[in-house]
Amino acid sequence: MKFLRELRSVLNLTVLVAGLGYFVDLFDITLFGVVRAASLRDIGITSPEEVLSKGILIYNCQMVGMMVGGLLWGVLADKRGRLSVMFGSILLYSFANLANAFAWDVTSYAVFRFLGGVGLAGELGAAITLVAESLPKEKRGLGTTIVATLGMLGIVAAAFVGQHLHWKTAYFTGGIMGLALLFARFKVSESELFKKKTDPSRANPFLLLQGGRFLKYICCILIGVPIYFTTGILFTFAPELTAGLNVQGTVTAGNAILYGSIGLTIGDLLAGLFSQWLKSRKRAVALNLVGGFLLMLVYGLVPGLTSTTVYILSFFIGIMVGYWAVLVTMAAEQFGTNIRGTVATTVPNFVRGSAAIAASAFALLKGYISVPMAAITVGSICFGLALLALTRIEETFHRDLDFEETAPDTATEASARSQPS
Repeated sequence: MKFLRELRSVLNLTVLVAGLGYFVDLFDITLFGVVRAASLRDIGITSPEEVLSKGILIYNCQMVGMMVGGLLWGVLADKRGRLSVMFGSILLYSFANLANAFAWDVTSYAVFRFLGGVGLAGELGAAITLVAESLPKEKRGLGTTIVATLGMLGIVAAAFVGQHLHWKTAYFTGGIMGLALLFARFKVSESELFKKKTDPSRANPFLLLQGGRFLKYICCILIGVPIYFTTGILFTFAPELTAGLNVQGTVTAGNAILYGSIGLTIGDLLAGLFSQWLKSRKRAVALNLVGGFLLMLVYGLVPGLTSTTVYILSFFIGIMVGYWAVLVTMAAEQFGTNIRGTVATTVPNFVRGSAAIAASAFALLKGYISVPMAAITVGSICFGLALLALTRIEETFHRDLDFEETAPDTATEASARSQPS
């Protein structure tokens, strides 16, 4: 009962609208992976090898767009406010996703996915920053967990819609949902912490390069890399990966994404609640990383599995790497209000963009070793770097977010203000 009361206390309009926005965000990001093969065949790409290679190319364009958009929207979030980013990004990605339905070749498809990626980049960071700054420190973890859990349902919806509707109709669905959400945003208020800050260094991303902040920033990105390695390679390219493992039955990307995303949704909720119970972001993420790595080894090394077993493994791997909410919350808590929007927007998008690097490394390695071993090699590097990075950042569960970052000459003062109260 106590837990339900706490849950109700954070379920306000800001949290609900942020969660619905993230739902549409992840719906659109995931949709390409589900409709990849069908859409490419419709525009004239027929050979399995080309479907894979062109699919990686278009996927990478989307992820590069998200990295570009992360920088753009992040600076705007600290300069113009969290709400302005939420409005601007949703307009861009909604129209870009409508345009995907009219792609006529690989080039146009890649351009539309790039523009969609730029637009999608602003959604999560602005939403998480707004929610984190609007709730008391002992409850903000619950608020961001609700946002992320609602968002992860967008992956489930994309996996379902993408398999049951024509790919053009699926893209129209995503675009229309985004435009409909725009009207709900008009009732959400700007963060009070943002409005009261007047420091001239606001929106100065170069502060991230000073006073040891850059290493902390890179560590936040590395901690999230296994999440998008999992969704971008283990799930999206499940048919090609499992073909070399003598799997009994047919494995489809749509089903792998569907079961994996259900796991991600449950995992995001569990990781957030586990973090609240432990009163530690770092310990919760560490347990997730170890469990995810072990299950990945089973997925990629055990031959002769059935397609059903592969889907069950996808589900449990999804649970293990479902620490997205804790990651983004932890990243936002590491930095002051004057660059928090930049961090909270760029970190998740560079994590997403890392999938392009992982996919490219996977594509390169599969020319020299088996497809499953290529995936395992890339995945081992991703999980290893994430665990190492986790040891280099601070615990932020009890941190008061009412502080700003300063230039190196007053770095000592900034450090003192950024310590847990």
